[in-house]
Amino acid sequence: MNTPEIYKHYSKHFLVDTDTRKIRKNTLFFALKGDNFNGNKFAKEAIKKGASFAIIDEEEYHNNKTTILVNNVLETLQDLARYHRKQLKTTIIALTGSNGKTTTKELINVVLSKKNNTKATYGNLNNHIGVPLTLLSFTPDVEMGIVEMGANHQKEIEFLCSIANPDFGYITNFGKAHLEGFGGVEGVIKGKSELYEYLIANNKTAFINPNDELQVQKTSNCSTIRFNNSIKLLDASPFVELTYKDHKISSNLIGEYNFTNIAAAITIGHYFKILDRDIQSAIEDYVPANNRSQIINKEKNYIILDAYNANPSSMKVALENFSKLESTSKTVILGDMFELGSSAEIEHQNMVDLADNFNFENTIYVGENFYKTKTKSKKLSTYQELENFIKKNPLENQKILVKGSRGMGLERILNFIN
Repeated sequence: MNTPEIYKHYSKHFLVDTDTRKIRKNTLFFALKGDNFNGNKFAKEAIKKGASFAIIDEEEYHNNKTTILVNNVLETLQDLARYHRKQLKTTIIALTGSNGKTTTKELINVVLSKKNNTKATYGNLNNHIGVPLTLLSFTPDVEMGIVEMGANHQKEIEFLCSIANPDFGYITNFGKAHLEGFGGVEGVIKGKSELYEYLIANNKTAFINPNDELQVQKTSNCSTIRFNNSIKLLDASPFVELTYKDHKISSNLIGEYNFTNIAAAITIGHYFKILDRDIQSAIEDYVPANNRSQIINKEKNYIILDAYNANPSSMKVALENFSKLESTSKTVILGDMFELGSSAEIEHQNMVDLADNFNFENTIYVGENFYKTKTKSKKLSTYQELENFIKKNPLENQKILVKGSRGMGLERILNFIN
C-alpha cells in the first residue's frame, strides 16, 4: 500500500500512535523498532485496544484485515507526515538552536494562540520520529504550527525541513551542545544553519536576533524579520522584566538568557498581528515546567531547578545569572554535561574554574566527568553519593541552583532538600 492509500485511512480521524500503552480509538498504529523493542510484536495488541490498522514491516505479523505491510515503518511514518504537510494550509514556524528551544516554542505557542488555532511540538518530540508525529498531530483546522527541531549531527535539520516544509524559521542561538555528534562548535553552527539554507532555497523568512552576529551573518541572503526594537530588558533578578512599546511585562522566567526567548515570542506575535495586550498577558501567564528554570520554595531553601538539560553554553549563563542574585548563602549543585565527546574533559574543567571563581558558599559537582576535574570543592561521582551527602549535610537558608544533563536526573534531589 502506497502513501496516498495509507493517507486515506489516516485522514478519516487524523490519529497516529506508536505506543500501545496510549492507543486511541480509530488510530493508525505505527510499529516502530528500537534497540530494545520491536513494535511489530505489539500490532495485535494495538488492534485489540482500538487501532483501526497497524503499520508493520515484518511479514510474520501480517494479516489482510487489520495490518498494512510496508518495507520500513519509520520511513512510512516520515513519508506520511511529508504527504500530510502538503495537504495542510497551516503556517509552520520551525525552531532550532543549542539552548532555549522548548521554552521559546512554548512562548510562541501561547502568544499565537491568543488569535489563532495553534499547535506546537509536544514536549521534546523534535527528532526524526518526533517531527513526523508532530506534523501528523496537526489537523486541517490548525492555522499555526510551531515545530521544534533538535539535532545532534549534520544533515538532520536539513532532513527535518524536508518533512516540515516550514514557512518561517528561528534559531535561538549557536552554542556548545552535542559537540560529539557535530564534531565541534563549527559543526554545530553548520548543522543548525541548515534551517537558514532551507529558508533561503525556498524563499522563506527567518526571524533573527540582530544582536547575534552569527544570525545576521548567516541570513545575509535570506528574507529576515528582526526583533522588535521596542523590546528592552529592565531586570532579571531573578525574574525577567521588560518593556514592549508602552507595556511593562513581568514574566515567570528567570535569567537574562530568557529575555531573548521572550523577545522572539513578542516579535513573532507582533508580526502575526497579535494585540499588544494579548502578547503581554500570554507572556505573563506562562509558567515554566518540566524542570526548566523552575522556582521551588521549600520550607528552608529557595531552589532554582534547571535539570532538564545542560551543555557548556547553558550552564555558563545559568551560573552567571545565579551569581547576580542577591544572597550571601548560595549553593550550586552541578551534574555532568553529556554528548561532549573529546571535549568533555576540558569543558567540565572550564565549568569548574568558572563556578569556583564565583566563591559560592557551597559548590557540589556530581558525575564521572566532574569527578575527574581539579577543584577544592566537593566532588561526587554518582547521584547516589549526592543523595547520601545531602542527607548527612542538610542545606538550610540557601538559594540553590540545580543544573545538569537530563541523564543525571538531578531533580530527584529535591526529595531530600527541605
